[in-house]
Amino acid sequence: MSLEQPQRPTGLDWTSGFLVADAQGRVVGRVARPVRRGSPQTPEALPVRFSLFGWRRRLVPADAIETIDEGTRVVGLRIDRAAIRAFL
Repeated sequence: MSLEQPQRPTGLDWTSGFLVADAQGRVVGRVARPVRRGSPQTPEALPVRFSLFGWRRRLVPADAIETIDEGTRVVGLRIDRAAIRAFL
């Protein structure tokens, strides 16, 4: 009898709701639904909600992600908070 791991969605869709921390370990916000502009398998950026009601967002480039910890549900970035672009 083999135990199969559940299949997670391709790309970074499965990180929706994870906390995002910058290179200094400070919480930036929570991952919203990843943005896809090129390949359907690879998102270009993670929108991160950072306001009280979640309407303000920052755009984190996918290549700025250093680690993703599934246990603690935290996405660690290799860049500082000031390097993240804000968008509405």
